[in-house]
Amino acid sequence: MKHSRDLLTELAGNLRWIWNGEFDSLFREIDPVLWTSVNHNPTAFLLELDAARLEARAADPHYRVRLERACHSLKAHLESEKTWANVSAPALAARPVAYFSAEFGLHESLPIYSGGLGVLAGDHLKSSSDLGVPIWGVTILYREGYFFQNLTTDGTQEEVYTEMDLRRVALERVMDSQGQPMSLLIPVNSGNLVVEVWKTRVGRAHLLLLDGYSKEGTADRFAFTRRLYGGDLRTRLHQEIILGMGGYRALRKLGIRPGVIHLNEGHSAFAVLEAISQVMEEEDLSFEAASERVRSRSVFTTHTPVAAGHDRFPPELVNEHLAPLRSKLKLSPEAFVGLGRIHPNDEREPFCMTVVALKLASKSNAVSALHGQTTRSMWKDLWSKAPPEVPIGHVTNGVHVPSWIAPQLARFFERLLGPEWFAQLRYPAGWEAIDAIDPFEIWDLKCALKKEFAAFVDRRIQRRDERLGLPHSRFSLNPEAMVIGYARRIVEYKRPTLLFRDADRLARLMSDPKRPVQIVFAGKAHPNDQTGKAMLKELYGFTQDPRFAGKAFVLENYDMNMGRHFVQGCDLWLNSPRRPFEACGTSGQKAIFNATLNLSSLDGWWAEAYDKKNGYSFGDGLTHSDVHTHDRRDAEDLIRVLENKVIPDFFERTPEGVPSRWIDKIKHALVTLGSRYNSDRMVLDYAKRCYVPTVGALTSDFPTDR
Repeated sequence: MKHSRDLLTELAGNLRWIWNGEFDSLFREIDPVLWTSVNHNPTAFLLELDAARLEARAADPHYRVRLERACHSLKAHLESEKTWANVSAPALAARPVAYFSAEFGLHESLPIYSGGLGVLAGDHLKSSSDLGVPIWGVTILYREGYFFQNLTTDGTQEEVYTEMDLRRVALERVMDSQGQPMSLLIPVNSGNLVVEVWKTRVGRAHLLLLDGYSKEGTADRFAFTRRLYGGDLRTRLHQEIILGMGGYRALRKLGIRPGVIHLNEGHSAFAVLEAISQVMEEEDLSFEAASERVRSRSVFTTHTPVAAGHDRFPPELVNEHLAPLRSKLKLSPEAFVGLGRIHPNDEREPFCMTVVALKLASKSNAVSALHGQTTRSMWKDLWSKAPPEVPIGHVTNGVHVPSWIAPQLARFFERLLGPEWFAQLRYPAGWEAIDAIDPFEIWDLKCALKKEFAAFVDRRIQRRDERLGLPHSRFSLNPEAMVIGYARRIVEYKRPTLLFRDADRLARLMSDPKRPVQIVFAGKAHPNDQTGKAMLKELYGFTQDPRFAGKAFVLENYDMNMGRHFVQGCDLWLNSPRRPFEACGTSGQKAIFNATLNLSSLDGWWAEAYDKKNGYSFGDGLTHSDVHTHDRRDAEDLIRVLENKVIPDFFERTPEGVPSRWIDKIKHALVTLGSRYNSDRMVLDYAKRCYVPTVGALTSDFPTDR
């Protein structure tokens, strides 16, 4: 009989524990304090766990049965052939999807993500696993990840980088056919890049992580891949060479011949060029012929509606480092650089990774309907067409519900909708039972979640105060208040300070003792974004303003764990991007599944989702050529909607104390949005429109998708 530690190690070795509540609880209940201290990371937990505590818990026959059942469940899940893809897309089994992304947000204990792009990639991998879609994620192993964020006493952001201890995460080196750690050499003009290959399992899905350095040696061996989005243009170019070229070579060295190359943003566009070079060599084809072969199986997703957000490199830097690849492609320096230009012969135009991806993918998409319109306008010159004729579609993002939903709500939905409700997320009929719920049940659950969030906020503020040597704040969240949450990347177009534009009016609104309102902020600004840092500092300043003392809070070190607490515990989710610069905004989708209502400008996904009954909007979808006028009008409408619609709905109560209009909106949001904004639906959209058509005809017109 296997030892309990061995069984727990089996569970820890596959990241499916992230979204399987039973797996999670088997670790937590052995030592809840240790579980919290290791950031909910079972690999680190097992390294530090006292043997006596484990033996004491394992001595409970009930626990042992649950542990063995969990291991059996994992094994059965991995071996099951009763998946959507096995029935409806069997051709993918032989030619899987290769999904390239510069970041993956899978869990807070693996900090190789910075924000929405990575979290979306992580959710894509998880839903692919649930649906049985054969997929290999490819990314970089950032040894220092993004950064930990500290705030000083005046709200100044400080970036702290710590090196990841690879023994404490569920990663392992990939071995070659001789049983040695796999490594690759990528020739660049300055020498060779060495790429070491690591891997992890995400349910049925695989994720390769690439660790690269210069063979010639540098003062910092892993300088090229040490930090996510760190370093200068040269470092960034090296990262993208490692991600694209190194990633594709690693797959081929493992015997993987991808049927689909899916580029999640332009950072990985060199993967397509590497694939073309291999087809040219294997089949003795010209660049043009090989390009068509690879284009037919390449998919590109763009998330960036801001021109400055697309990677661009000086042509001389590209030719300097990529001459060996250019030689394999049999292209002149001018033709090679022209692949990354809208106007190939314009010597003033830099080399743009997004342009490479758009030129070499057969299918390109934005991540919401409105973002599709914005993207077609942004890149219309590449086709010399009017925006409606530009061949860029959209697949609206969704979120992996099991990863983000509060456990209490998951159990509630299981009781209401059935034990297999997670597998039925994408079917509208499955959500109809929500209409029959007693409003008190939802309100009671939400009040309990808000109390948990209040305790979380208090712990985080206390931790910060202790670090700064300050007395603990006397303020905390009021369980009777309406709690507004705002947590995301701090960047100018998201306008985090918009609500405070008329601070006096807002202060009056939040100070009504009969209708108290509180707001909690969190978010990181990019280390080089001085405007974002200034906005974060301004937000923090409002929390010190006597008008908002005890009513507004800013938490430091936003990560996936904090994001879950926010969307689960708040009453209202505030999103205030300047239309049309929000690509999608999936945090608001996470809020839906946690019975949290949205208040947002009509941008990103909310522009296609809002119907006046499932939440709130401001701005009426209007824009203005003058940014200041646009922001002023939106700020005025935002506070008007709060004052005249949101707050009255929340505080109007039945004799039993239930906000019936508020709960009606929650129920309507779940019924109208639940089936549309989950990542199962998103992955199926990609599978039907992009993946299966490239590797073979559909089987029986997707018989399992009702």
